[in-house]
Parts: sequence; structure tokens; C-alpha cells
Amino acid sequence: MPYKFNESRRHKIPVARYRVTNWPEYDAALVRRGSVTVWFTDDALAAWHAPATGERGAPPIYSPIAIETGLALRLVFHQPLRQTEGMLRSIAAVLGVDIAIPDHTTLSRRSGGLTVLPKRLDRDEPLHLLVDSTGLKIYGEGEWLDQKHGIRLRRRWRKLHVGVDADTHEIVAVELTPEDVGDVSEIPELRDQIDADLASMTADGAYDGEAVYDAVAERHPEAAVIIPPRATALPSETTTTQRDRHLAAIAKHGRIAWQRSSGYNRRSLVETAVFATRRLSAGVFKLGLCPINKLRRRSDATCSTG
Repeated sequence: MPYKFNESRRHKIPVARYRVTNWPEYDAALVRRGSVTVWFTDDALAAWHAPATGERGAPPIYSPIAIETGLALRLVFHQPLRQTEGMLRSIAAVLGVDIAIPDHTTLSRRSGGLTVLPKRLDRDEPLHLLVDSTGLKIYGEGEWLDQKHGIRLRRRWRKLHVGVDADTHEIVAVELTPEDVGDVSEIPELRDQIDADLASMTADGAYDGEAVYDAVAERHPEAAVIIPPRATALPSETTTTQRDRHLAAIAKHGRIAWQRSSGYNRRSLVETAVFATRRLSAGVFKLGLCPINKLRRRSDATCSTG
């Protein structure tokens, strides 16, 4: 990590101090954080009730959009299903919307088989992609048996690879793999999920390798790859690559100056997104809302529904 280069003289580096100089705007921004605006679009109202299937048996009353809306409110406001049902009824009454509200038992029953599709946005400008990964612990029946019988088994993990848009902070690519899958091998999978052109891809030193540069250049030859080379990295002997230019800039100006000039510091945005994903993952998987519908074929594991 870069901070290790200054470990011996850290006591001489002054602590950065920040002062708020625009108090009125800052205060208004804090107030707007508590503002809640809720509305129903005409398309959502038209798709609220499930269409007739023509199959035998009673058809479902509510469409997946209605169930997803209730479960999303539950995640945002951290409420049980009964309180979520009451919130939906209150919102519909305040807005004057004449729709049927699913009860808490329907939300619980339908959540297990609900599939949440990722949202696709069309982009006119190239995408600045930030990539990182994190570990997710699997909770389920085995965790309960461990606590009951006092047996400590090996913990089960999955690795979540995330790609974030640096401008909108939106998660644009995601991949769930077993814990033994390397970060570098998932770059092609994340790249194939993005339809827009890439202006740059930024990642930490774990992604340093020719395979990453080649995977990005295969689809986006003009994209900049911003990855800090390892301390023992050597320049290429045949051609001058982006990695060689990074090495030359670090040798001339230092690693901290290279981070500022290359825009590597924006990688902290994906760390924030990964941290938020880890906090939401337990609730999402427990509800049965597995947002990652594609699990790599190297494992037969599935999303745990607790």
C-alpha cells in the first residue's frame, strides 16, 4: 500500500485539516438528505397486477414489480414485513393511487423466487470503470447447526467482483465466484457485461498483470488502464506499454504524485460501493433477492436464503 512508503516518517507529515467555508449550502445539503419523495409512474401502475397466465390454478395477483417495490422499501427503511405493508398502504392513500397492496405473507412467500434484473442505462460518453472485489460469508442452515451443537466448521465464503461507474457511482458489472477464483481472471467477465465504451479502468495492485491490460485492450484499445505496478515490477523489454509508462512516472515523480496525476485516487469510490454491498448482502440474500443471477460454473453453490 502507498502509505507504507511514509511509515518511517509519518510523524513528520501534518494531518490534513478541512474547514467548511460554505455553511449555508452545507447546511441545506444536510437537510436535503432527509427529504423523501415517492411517486408511482403510469408504467408501474399498469404493471402492478400480474397478467393472466392461462395456466391451471389461481394466477398470482401481484406482478414482480409490486413485490420488488415492497421488498426494496423494507431494505431501505429497515422494517419488518408487516410495517412495510402498512407503509405501502399509507403511500398509496396519500398519493390517491387505487391499487391493491400485497400483505406481509405474500411478500414473504413471493420473495423466495423473485428475480431482480439489473438496470441497463444507455450511455453516450465513455465509461470510467472502477474495479474491486470483496468476500461474502455464507449464512444458512450450517451456521445454525454450528451454534446449536458447538461445532466449528470451516467458514464458507464467496467472492464478489464489482465494477462501478466513477461518474454516477452506479454498479455496472458484478460477478459472484467461489473464494478460490483470482481477481485477474474475472476482468473479461466484468468487461463483457458493459456495452458502453471504456475510457479508463482503475483497480488496485492485485490486478497488476499483462492479462488485465490485454483483456481491456482487446475490446477497448484506447482505454487507459490505471493500476499501480508492484514494487518489484520491471519494464517490458520489447515494446513500451501503459505499465511501462506508469513505472517511469513513479520512478521520476514518486508513487504519491503518480496517484494524483493519473486519477488513481478515484478508486476509493468503488471501495465505498463494495462496503455498502457487504452491508446489504445479508438482507438481500435473506429475502431471496439474489441480484447476481449468474454464478460461475466452477462451483455449484447458490445464494443462501438463510
